[in-house]
Amino acid sequence: MSRPKSDEDPTASLTRRAALQRFAATALAAPAIVRGRYPLFADSPQQYSARAIRLVQESVVIDLLNQCRFADFAEKPPRSQLWLSKARSMTAADYETYRTSGYSVIALGHSPGDYDGGIRFFANWNGFVAEYPDWFMRIDDATDFAAVKKSGKVGIMITFQNSDHFRSPDDVDTFFALGQRLSQLTYNYQNRIGSGFLEENDGGLTVFGRAIVKRMEQVGMAVDVSHCADRTTLDALDVATRPVVFSHASCRALLPGHLRCKTDEMITKMARTGGVMGIPFLRMMVHASEPVTLEHALDHFDHVRKLVGIEALAVGSDMDVVGNPNPVNGPGAGNPATPNFERYRLHTDAKGELLLTIAGLDHPRRTFDLTEGLIRRGYSDAHISLILGGNAMRVFRALWNA
Repeated sequence: MSRPKSDEDPTASLTRRAALQRFAATALAAPAIVRGRYPLFADSPQQYSARAIRLVQESVVIDLLNQCRFADFAEKPPRSQLWLSKARSMTAADYETYRTSGYSVIALGHSPGDYDGGIRFFANWNGFVAEYPDWFMRIDDATDFAAVKKSGKVGIMITFQNSDHFRSPDDVDTFFALGQRLSQLTYNYQNRIGSGFLEENDGGLTVFGRAIVKRMEQVGMAVDVSHCADRTTLDALDVATRPVVFSHASCRALLPGHLRCKTDEMITKMARTGGVMGIPFLRMMVHASEPVTLEHALDHFDHVRKLVGIEALAVGSDMDVVGNPNPVNGPGAGNPATPNFERYRLHTDAKGELLLTIAGLDHPRRTFDLTEGLIRRGYSDAHISLILGGNAMRVFRALWNA
């Protein structure tokens, strides 16, 4: 299938990319005293170190929860909806945001309401990836990480933030065959599997839930407990025989009493399964009060590293590539009127407007800013590469190879 038509010459992007790679290589060969910092992108004055540029370029960068692009209802229709419904609607200019983001793989994190909704999601996304084969690649098995990095494409991993689409354990097999590679057991409330953290009573993992976890482990689908309530989280960790994932969760030790964050006990048990924890980039999950900065997000990386080691760390931004944390300018934007939503501890400004994103982590190239931050904190190149994607790859390869 040929590349979609656009008003922009697609070879121009490739030329710029080659030039950037040559530039970074030249910078690395220079004496440290003259390496300095460089404006990597023509549309931004932000400068990055040669070391950060090299680490992002060399690493397989994986975001364990990234919705690709949230709906912006100021656009009619929102671009994200247009791409999935109208053939050849994504342009080379649209794709440039993804190509230059630094991300190698994004995990979509959809929340299907039922079986039919899950099937429809796969129909839409499988069609989208097939329509743009020069730009995107679906991540299905352990060999795909190296392949997507070598190709220069952006990998799409189909993952769900809820498991309501599983009517029986056999449905786990069906959705794995369709391409699903991770499923969060619950979202915010109770389902047949267990309790979400907004639920009134946490009954823990149900008998049905145990059967679902067992089947997920058998087929190689990652068990994710990010939104699960405490008892459900601990039950899933106790019954697990394979790596368990927190695709997007932060440390309760740094936000005492915040039920959306994970305790040190949970993090320790997760690490013992061989799992991984994606640190999110949303204010209310990073620091209790304003102002919130990138440094506060880095505190969560430091805490996990000291508690259980570098091998448990990953990135789970809980945003889209553009830098939005939820749909904007329309239905679904902001704080939904749902029970116990105050448990999220959302931040607001003096006018009562929501404050969700963190400066420096609120734009498409935030991977470079995160890398610079990890460099400031004294992380080695090898450890930064593990955080950016190496640890996540290890977990998925262990699940899929078995």
